[in-house]
Parts: sequence; C-alpha cells; structure tokens
Amino acid sequence: MIDHTGVTVSDFEKSKAFYVNALAPIGYELLAELSAAVTGHTDVAGFGEAPKPDFWISRGDPNRPAIHVAFRVATRQQVRDFHQAALAAGGTDNGGPGIRAYYHPNYYGAFVRDPDGHNIEAVCHAPE
Repeated sequence: MIDHTGVTVSDFEKSKAFYVNALAPIGYELLAELSAAVTGHTDVAGFGEAPKPDFWISRGDPNRPAIHVAFRVATRQQVRDFHQAALAAGGTDNGGPGIRAYYHPNYYGAFVRDPDGHNIEAVCHAPE
C-alpha cells in the first residue's frame, strides 16, 4: 500500500497555489509545509485529508519525464469539480471528464497538466 507520493516543481509558490485550488473539490487541503531548514534539502508542502498529508510537492528541478498522479474520488461530480477548479487554477486540459471504458465500464476520470506538465487526474470507479 502506498503511504505517500509527490512531484518536484519548478515554482514552489505557483504550484502550491495550483494544488490548493485544484485539490479542494476532492477534499484535499494543504496540511503541512516544511522549509529547507527543516528538511535539510528543500521546501515541501503536503496535501491530503486531515490529519495526514499523502501528496507532497517539493521545490527543485521538475521530474522528467513528467509524472502521472491519480486521485481516487467517491463521485463523478467530484471529478467534474476537480477538472473545473484545476483549469481555473492555471492547469492545462489533458482530457475532460468522461468514461474511459477501455479501463473498465465505470472508469470516470479527468486529466489536467499542472504548471510543470505533471498529469494530474481525478478518477471515480463507481457508477453515476
């Protein structure tokens, strides 16, 4: 079982603002922020559902190739809300909300590129 994951971003403040807004519709919030003085390496910010962050961004040279991260959500409306919020926050559309039946009949997802090109997805596996 995966405990946490994350991406490296080129503009920490811009990406932090993007994720604060893009992930809000799925119930994620900024839960932790640690400076390089604390981590001994770089600034990091952790997002998730209280009390524990499970998605982190860190300041540095962005991962290349860009990374794909998918957030599982409970409803298709959350997928739609994520997509809309992520675009409003400066993300780039990489596949609007819809069924991806080639995965399975109820795979409903939306994809957005973050400011560094990481492919961020919200996906619901339940029927409407």
